[in-house]
Amino acid sequence: MPALDLTVSSVDLTRAICDIPSVSGDEASLADAIFDAVSPLGHLEVSRHGNTIVARTDLGRSRRVAIAGHIDTVPINANLPTRDVEIDGQPYLWGRGTVDMKGGTAVQLKLAAELVAPRVDVTWLWYDNEEVDSERNGLTRLARARPDLFAADFAILGEPSNGQVEGGCNGTLRMVVRTHGVRAHSARAWMGENAIHAAAPILDRLAEYRPREIAVDGLVYRESLNAVRVTGGVAGNVIPDLCEVEVNYRFAPSRSVADAEAHVRNLLAGFEVELVDAAAGARPGLDAPLAQEFLSSVGAEPRPKYGWTDVARFSALGVPAVNYGPGDPSLAHHDQERVPFAQIEDVERSLRTWLSA
Repeated sequence: MPALDLTVSSVDLTRAICDIPSVSGDEASLADAIFDAVSPLGHLEVSRHGNTIVARTDLGRSRRVAIAGHIDTVPINANLPTRDVEIDGQPYLWGRGTVDMKGGTAVQLKLAAELVAPRVDVTWLWYDNEEVDSERNGLTRLARARPDLFAADFAILGEPSNGQVEGGCNGTLRMVVRTHGVRAHSARAWMGENAIHAAAPILDRLAEYRPREIAVDGLVYRESLNAVRVTGGVAGNVIPDLCEVEVNYRFAPSRSVADAEAHVRNLLAGFEVELVDAAAGARPGLDAPLAQEFLSSVGAEPRPKYGWTDVARFSALGVPAVNYGPGDPSLAHHDQERVPFAQIEDVERSLRTWLSA
């Protein structure tokens, strides 16, 4: 595995770390490269926790900022290695991870190496397994083992935000809704009960559902409730005796997980429902003094984050947090994932200015 050169441009560093595949659960090679690159930096205290790397300044500043980025991606689909493309005369870096979120991580690595004496102490965190269930998330495990490493007055997640500031995030939960039937030969279907047919009202209720838009601390969050997977069937000539509909609910940070679960159970009353994964959202937290300073420095008008991000993890620990990184969130996980060079450079410049001022 080639060594990472933290002296190259942030665009070139994005290219380098994207070209080290790191699908969730397979981040060890990239974690090795990051650890090897930052360990020799004398101004940082570096530690490794599985495939999560933590690097801290300890300058005795009165305030500390945590800046984090995940190093995993969703599965590759013929979109690596990266390549340069031009769209409307503007250069882009195309490929898996360029948006979500190795552009942001590359900016963080470069600044961690070069900002020897920032105006606040900084805890840099690069972690694994963000794109999968919460229990595998590197920050989940780290918070249990070393909660002291999360101590900060403000946190920034480098999630794609088009170079704008996105406050807080929606919560998310997944539930499995089951219907049961009786197996029979499909030539004598009247001898059985079709579990897939019995699931039709579930889909009807979801299709008819009208999600809310909810204002929270000045930002309007848009909710969504969708079937994301349907499984059932035994064979081409057998009436199915089980059907499972997986439902994903994205809910405003004004709701707790318990409230969100109750809302879905009420909508799907009469069916067997199992909660399989959930993570609370985060309120914007934009009234914190460092958040206000950051907004003023980057000249950004805050927006809501509709997806779930690890700002929620910091928020749960009492640390106000925002999302700020290069890349269009609508291209995250997309097969045409790509980020403008200019956004990577702008985010680097803004963060550097704020941390150095």
